[in-house]
Parts: sequence; structure tokens; C-alpha cells
Amino acid sequence: MYRYFLQPQLDVSNNSLIGYELLIRQKVADKWVLPHNFASIPIDVQADLIRRTAQKLMLKIGSVSFNTNRSQFIDNTIAQAILSAQQQIYPLNLVLEVTEEATDDAITDQQIIDQVHFFDQHGIQLSLDDVGTGINTYDHLKPVLPYASEIKFAMQNFRQEKREAEIPANLKFWKQVADQHHLRLILEGVENQEEHDMANGLQIDLRQGWFYGKPHLFKLEPTD
Repeated sequence: MYRYFLQPQLDVSNNSLIGYELLIRQKVADKWVLPHNFASIPIDVQADLIRRTAQKLMLKIGSVSFNTNRSQFIDNTIAQAILSAQQQIYPLNLVLEVTEEATDDAITDQQIIDQVHFFDQHGIQLSLDDVGTGINTYDHLKPVLPYASEIKFAMQNFRQEKREAEIPANLKFWKQVADQHHLRLILEGVENQEEHDMANGLQIDLRQGWFYGKPHLFKLEPTD
């Protein structure tokens, strides 16, 4: 059985809840765990779960976001399932957070751009996840930036790479990139008052992290 855990996304400038990131989990031996292989989860299962979850959140927030890799983002079957879910939860917006995986090497920027145009027609937005870490360098993402609606800077990734000292300078750079391309910038992984204050100093209003709320199970009835 799969369910989504929800993590709140906040606009601290007015202390408002703007949306949730949906984090899929699988129930194994009465525990909720990360699926071993996200690509193996049937898309109709994910789309139905998104629809059922989002329909119960519609009056509370403006958007829900969830992860896809580049291969999933351009897959026509997946796109139709996502489109169907979006139509059923309108006016709530779906935001697709595109992540990078080794299996995505063959996917071209033009394929991503073409799919963005398709999703744009239906109010579905592209978010570029994990900017500044892994292969998500500025030069790598530059061709797609003009077509995105949002970028996400994940401080937890810098911690995992033992690059904590690089966070302030990198975050300032990506704030400039977001301003230049008129993108939303969401700061992920805010865990303490010091990081909260740093974001205040850089005038980054959109945030998520344990400091504001841990992911929590969103309960659904089996027959919902």
C-alpha cells in the first residue's frame, strides 16, 4: 500500500501555507518506508493517489508538488495520467519537481522543453529540484531555466555532500538566478533558527523544512 506524506511549504512573509510537497511512502510490515524503486510504482496508482489526496486538500492550499525524474516527465502515458489528475482537482495546481537520475542521460533538454509546453497548456508547472548539487549545476540547467516556474534549493543535499560551508554563497547565487528568470525559489531543509535567520537575510520567503513542519502521513480510507 502506498500513501503520501505531506510536508508544508510556507510563505514566511505573511506566515501562510502555500502548498504541500507530496512524498510517497510504502507500507511494509506496518512501517512506512521509502520505496526501493520509485519508477516501479504504477503511474495509475500514483495518479489516483494524487487525485484522492489533493481533493481533500483543495480548500486549504493553492498547489501540491511531487517528484518525477526526467524520463517520467516526458513519458506520454504518465503525462496523460497527470493531466487527468489535474483536471479532477482543478483549481488546485500540480507542480512537477523534476529530479535527475543516472538513467536520464539520454533525455535531451529539448524533450523537456517540449513537454513543458504541453503541461503549460493545462496549468501544470515545472520545478527544477536540487539545484546546485549533484549534476544540477547552473550550466547543466541553463537551457531549461526559461521554461521553469520554480527552482528548489535543498540544503540537506549540501549536508550529505559535506558542503555545509558552501550553502550561503550558493544560495545567494541561486536567488539571483531565480530573480533573473522570474522564478519562485523554495528553500528546502530549513532545520533551525540560524538557517531561518539566514533565509530572512537573503529575503527568501518560500521555505520548507523540519523547522516549519515534518512530513506527516495524510490518511485516506482504502475505498476513498
